[in-house]
Amino acid sequence: MWIFLSDAFLSIVADRDAPDQLLVRARFRGDVERVFPEAVVVEGAGTDYAFRARVTRERVAQVLAQRAASIAATNFKDRVEAPWRHDAYLDVWAAMARAGRRHGR
Repeated sequence: MWIFLSDAFLSIVADRDAPDQLLVRARFRGDVERVFPEAVVVEGAGTDYAFRARVTRERVAQVLAQRAASIAATNFKDRVEAPWRHDAYLDVWAAMARAGRRHGR
């Protein structure tokens, strides 16, 4: 699952070694800790996601539910403060808009 937040981009997948945990992965330093401050982040685990942490499924669900419950923005892109992150997210938005025109209607 990809999660785009105004202050973090995460990829969350099952942990094949621990069924009760998820791997929370990030490409950018600090993104995991920003969302899960208690997480123990490992850097450079040999994949395209440079940062990863094991987090219980329960904690991931709790944090994502809290984030969803606190949404106040009417336009997500306007809430992304870091210019580099905004531009990257805009690229994803544009790709999905193109896909929607081709396949979604």
